[in-house]
Parts: sequence; structure tokens; C-alpha cells
Amino acid sequence: MTQPTPIRGEHLTTALALAASGVPVLPLRAGKVPFGNCRTCTGNACGGRPNMKTPGPCTCPAPCHGWAAATTDPAVINFPQWARAWRDAAAVAYHPGGAGVTVVDLDNSEAIAWARVTLPATRTVPTTRGEHWLYRGAMPSANAVRPGVDIKSTMAYARWLGSGTGTMAALPEMVRDLVVKDPVPVRPVAVAVPALVGGGKCPHRTPTFLERGIAMAEQRITDAAGAVHNTVYETFLAVLSTHGRCGCLTEAHTARLFTSAQAKGESPRHCADAWANALVRLGL
Repeated sequence: MTQPTPIRGEHLTTALALAASGVPVLPLRAGKVPFGNCRTCTGNACGGRPNMKTPGPCTCPAPCHGWAAATTDPAVINFPQWARAWRDAAAVAYHPGGAGVTVVDLDNSEAIAWARVTLPATRTVPTTRGEHWLYRGAMPSANAVRPGVDIKSTMAYARWLGSGTGTMAALPEMVRDLVVKDPVPVRPVAVAVPALVGGGKCPHRTPTFLERGIAMAEQRITDAAGAVHNTVYETFLAVLSTHGRCGCLTEAHTARLFTSAQAKGESPRHCADAWANALVRLGL
């Protein structure tokens, strides 16, 4: 008689050991794609991104996709609905940022050569095509910060490939600087808006009112922690709804807004599209 596959396989044992040391873990399917951690999420039914890398709205336990599923709680790791996931897992993943770690993922020999010349020595872990360099400290994650180099820390996951060799160094500023995007030079956009209906005096044509409104709009974009596309569009919409019909806005004002958006990673094309969509929405 065929015996059932043991639930406590090699990956589950590794996961529990990592969790006990404070490293949040989750199982990975083949192709480095996470499982959902409950039956409700089977087949991505609860609305996360199709590749299961972005959490959906599930609360069972929440959230249940990608990096957000990583946990150090043995009760969650042993959650009955995760039993098959650990049994079928192709690898163990972990949330570096949750463990206070940043992984510099070097994808090829050229990237490794760059790191050896540029970055402080630290703990290294061999990967299939390159190396993971691990630093002590968390930071925002970003892909393709330079050829063959990804940063994996907060809101990201990495495969557990062993503890590596060497002593983990403190996260250097030069690694943090890799994810900081220089603002793209802005080409001022001419904005054609109708004159005030009836030719009356513009109620907003006071330097203080307009300056405060533009400054608030810039700050709103700068402070966006996520959904930058939506924030930029909604901010443009708010500015145009207040000043778009009376001729207050100048190319200098528009350039300030576009500069703020591009500093958050928006392209000039996205800025122009968001502005145009806001104009259409308001019938301008």
C-alpha cells in the first residue's frame, strides 16, 4: 500500500527553522511563484495579481499572496490549507525586508564583477545564474536598477538558497542610492483652457491662493506611498477642476506638477496622458 507523502517535508522543516530565527517565510511553486495560503485563494480567486506576487483583499489570514504571505508564526506555517503547498513546494522563499535584510540580486557575471568593484564585501549566496549579496538593513525594493541587478527587501520575496558565506555588512548608502530615480527633465506643456464664461473676473487670480494650491498638489504627489498613477491623475484632476476654467494656470505651474510626478517615477508620456484625461473628464 502506498504511503501518503509526509506533510513535514524538507521545505517545511527549513521554513520552520528560518521562522524560529525571525525570518518570514512562504512556499514557492515551480517558476518561483508563491501559493495562496488558504482554499479561498486557490486559483487566485480572491483577487490578487495573476502572478500571485501582489496581495489581494483576502483576510484568511490576511494578506495571503506573495511577500505579504511570509510569516514567522509556526501556527500559520502549519496552517492545514498550506500543508499541500509545503508538500508540493519547489522552494522556500522569504521576505528580506521583514527580516531586516536587503538582497542585491546579481543576475550574471557582469553584475557580479560590478558589485565586487563597487559595493562593500558582505555575505554572499550563490544562485542559479549569479549571486545574492545580503546586507543588514531594509529599504524599498526595485527591479533593474542597473543591468543584471535587482534590489529585494521590503514588499518583495527572495528564494532561500542557504545561509551563504561571509559576514553580513551594514546596508551602504550606495545601495540605497540605486533605487533613487533622478527627475526626468520636463518639457513644459502648453495648456489651452477656455476663458471664464461671461468674461468675469477670475475669482482665483491671487498669488497666495494659486501658490498654495500648486504646492499642496506637489506635496500630495511626493507623499504618495503607492498607486502613483492614480494619485497623479486625481491630483491633476483636482488642480484643473479649481483652476482649469479661468486661465490661472501657466506653463510654469504645469511643469512643477509634471516634475513632481516624474520624480516619483512617472514618465513624461504618463504625465501628458494623465493631464489629457483630466481635461477630458472635466469637459475642457
